[in-house]
Amino acid sequence: MKLVVGLVLLLSGAAEAATVDGEVAQGALVTGHAAPGEHIRYQDRALHVAPDGRFVLGLGRDATGELVLQVTEADGSTSVLRRPIAKRAWDIQRIDGLPEKQVNPDPATLERIAAERSRIAAARAVDSAATDWEAGLQWPAKGRISGIYGSQRILNGEARQPHLGLDVAVPVGTPVAAAASGTVSLAEPDLYFTGGTVIVDHGAGVQTLYAHLSEVRVHPGQRVSAGDVIALSGKTGRVTGPHLHFGLAWYGLQLDPAPLLPPQ
Repeated sequence: MKLVVGLVLLLSGAAEAATVDGEVAQGALVTGHAAPGEHIRYQDRALHVAPDGRFVLGLGRDATGELVLQVTEADGSTSVLRRPIAKRAWDIQRIDGLPEKQVNPDPATLERIAAERSRIAAARAVDSAATDWEAGLQWPAKGRISGIYGSQRILNGEARQPHLGLDVAVPVGTPVAAAASGTVSLAEPDLYFTGGTVIVDHGAGVQTLYAHLSEVRVHPGQRVSAGDVIALSGKTGRVTGPHLHFGLAWYGLQLDPAPLLPPQ
């Protein structure tokens, strides 16, 4: 359930002030509103502020403490907006029986993985002022949820990186739709970990990822609308069965898409 909670930053002598809207929690895509003329900075990044005043940022799975935003007024005065970051509990998943090469890749495979990560990082670095993210997300495909964000996977008895996306169990060949309008920043037919993979940029660092695809139907630079079929689901890459891995990120920081999706 999406919580809508506004926190008003009290600024001395200011009639209006920046706000943060919604839940501030580990793995969350956080949105807010800036008053006219305000500039918002998070850590070392100046945030894009849309014409309607909205801005967006992401909090990682392991974020702790407070969300701290630096607010600069039109007159140059500054202040700070703070919100505590709510902690979440994560599930642990065990997957046994994977081929040893998929758990501990050989040197040649490691070289391939490094090259692919560079291409993904370049796609993640896109910094667009587009505002497609404001429209929210729709399901790219509907089915049983077989994997959730934040869960820790133990492969063949070895702890691995947390699962940073949402898995939807659908048969091979199921149409996969763009969850929001945007521009394709990556379209790869066969990556080692994620197989057929598409990343769509929605502006202000917000991107969605679609992985393990059997067929990719878009190309980098292509403009897509929410609901357009961009691929077919599959079981490519490192998987144990057919499904769609759906991810959400903010400048590459991987977030939980589930709270932003409507009921199936």
